[in-house]
Amino acid sequence: MTERNLHIAAYDISSDTRLREALRVLKSYASGRQKSVFECFLTEAERAGLLAEVRGILKAEEDRFVLIRLDPRGKIRVRGRAVKPTDPPWFYVG
Repeated sequence: MTERNLHIAAYDISSDTRLREALRVLKSYASGRQKSVFECFLTEAERAGLLAEVRGILKAEEDRFVLIRLDPRGKIRVRGRAVKPTDPPWFYVG
């Protein structure tokens, strides 16, 4: 089975057109989000695909994008009424 790692993706995009396109791409990879920050469980191939798609949309001199792989050994902390995330046995992509 291919290993998936938790990544956090975030962006700051100046153009509404590029913003909508980046949002469409990130939603297709994300399992959760809050405003312009996304939670993505990615394989290495999916990570490469996401980065390639985002590179094709953004203008480096105007926009910002970051994709951070979180350490799987890190302790998960929740605040407020949040529910501790769990990695389900399978994901539906469609």
